[in-house]
Amino acid sequence: VIVGGLAGLGGLLAIRLVTSRARPVRAATTDLAAGWELVAVGLAAGLPVATAVSAAADPLTGASGERLRRVGGLLQLGADPAHAWRDAELDPDLAAFARAASRSAGTGAALAEVAKAEAQRLRSALADAAQERAQRAAVLITGPLGLCFLPAFLVLGIAPVVVGLAGEALAQW
Repeated sequence: VIVGGLAGLGGLLAIRLVTSRARPVRAATTDLAAGWELVAVGLAAGLPVATAVSAAADPLTGASGERLRRVGGLLQLGADPAHAWRDAELDPDLAAFARAASRSAGTGAALAEVAKAEAQRLRSALADAAQERAQRAAVLITGPLGLCFLPAFLVLGIAPVVVGLAGEALAQW
């Protein structure tokens, strides 16, 4: 009973550790993917880049949201796009789009497809991370199950056979 209780407690702690580590990252990444979708929709509808970026940055929190709000503000004030996106290039989550936006200002390339691709990349990374966590949880669950079922198997399955064979062997001796 004690070993079973400790195994169950260990399994519960392991599962909580795996799930608690992933929640903040998942929420921020999901919000950023939704932001890129919003930018793509806004640009496809014909909004200026500054307006689309500002609208997408409003609900975002953290460093990525602050950098996008700064970029949107600089672009609305008429700053050079290459200069406005320079700070965003330091953020790994924003770097690919920031480089494309800097190039787009000079070449006129469409940014809506880049924003859609960034959203898709983030969502596929989220799916991969969720699958990885599920596989890790399956592995972590086997430890408590082994600690519970292995002693029970030995006591209820193997021990009676050994005791019976030992009793017959000792009776014949």
